Amino acid sequence: AGQAQKEFFVNEAHVLTDILLHSAIEGESDTPPPNPSEGECWLVGPDAEGEWVGHVGQIAGWQVSAWVFVNPQAGMQAFDKSSGQKIFFSNGWNRVTAPELPTTGSVVDAEVRVALGNLIETLRNAGIFAAS
Repeated sequence: AGQAQKEFFVNEAHVLTDILLHSAIEGESDTPPPNPSEGECWLVGPDAEGEWVGHVGQIAGWQVSAWVFVNPQAGMQAFDKSSGQKIFFSNGWNRVTAPELPTTGSVVDAEVRVALGNLIETLRNAGIFAAS
């Protein structure tokens, strides 16, 4: 059966390659946009509706007038255009939060230690440093 419709399998591979090769999402949403552009991708939110029901946490890509869904794998990254931030998948989608800057005061040494600790933890969460 596959030999009779080789172009179907090739086209499906092209669609998945298009979504995954330069993975960028418009943002996260529970509802499909009403008029998506060709190639537009979204992260399906936790309260998915409409055509996205059953695809929570997946990347939804609009290709050839239909939604194509990609299951994320550990280590997968995507650029979220709405926040200007990379997100990564490791037991769920994660966003790195910036550590707070130390403020001036009488206990600068203690504040710097806390700030550096937060920075190291943030880099660990981003996968830059190995988990301790």
